[in-house]
Amino acid sequence: MEKLVIIPTYNEKENITPILQAVFGLNKGYHVLVIDDGSPDGTADIVKQLFSVYPGQLFLEQRQGKQGLGTAYIHGFRWATDRGYQFIFEMDADFSHNPNDLERLYHACKYEGGDVAVGSRYVPGGKIENWPFDRHLYSRGGAIYTKLVTWMPVNDPTAGFVCYKKEVLDTINFDEIRFVGYAFQIEMKFAAWKLGFTIKEVPIVFIDRQIGVSKMSKGIIKEGVLGVLKIQWQSLFKNYRRRVKSDTTQVKVNRVKAEEPVVTR
Repeated sequence: MEKLVIIPTYNEKENITPILQAVFGLNKGYHVLVIDDGSPDGTADIVKQLFSVYPGQLFLEQRQGKQGLGTAYIHGFRWATDRGYQFIFEMDADFSHNPNDLERLYHACKYEGGDVAVGSRYVPGGKIENWPFDRHLYSRGGAIYTKLVTWMPVNDPTAGFVCYKKEVLDTINFDEIRFVGYAFQIEMKFAAWKLGFTIKEVPIVFIDRQIGVSKMSKGIIKEGVLGVLKIQWQSLFKNYRRRVKSDTTQVKVNRVKAEEPVVTR
């Protein structure tokens, strides 16, 4: 019950079995929680078929409809902390994040003083492969823009390959994390940083997906651009730390009221 990898899915039937095999094939004690948003291609059914292959290691949460990356991860964070996992990872299903790098993120948090470890494309040793020019432009420009606006000391604030210590997730009030797409990753790192946690960046090679369709859209990019301004504005003129810090009792009450039934295994 130490390490949990959260993998959100929507139409990832080609990737889900290979990515699970790769994570469990590390033989490093990882558990995996797949959060599927009603994939019409049968992704969840494939995961269910693998329960008997990975008993006690593989779990599934099914949600109704496509609700967004941010809400999927928050659902997973709550699931993980309620069960006592100490290191909680975010990872894509499409192999853009190399499962072999999980141990490097874990090591950064476990042994190198990090509270949050970010798989970074924009530190020495990090890079991106197989992206078209416009994706490079949006991503690198977004990273520079975010750093300039927020002053957050993170070179890859939109990165989605992350390890959080349980203490970090216990401290953040998820009811105050409002973004669901591009800006969600920024907001989570910003909240952790403002609450005094240490963020370490680990260089990774990010490889564009080979199978399936990217979930990036103009709306997600717009949310990122405007979201960064909103996040910084709130932190400057309101008591951001108090608002984003978890009141454990009240958050649990709100969670019970807000949660919808899901299928769990």
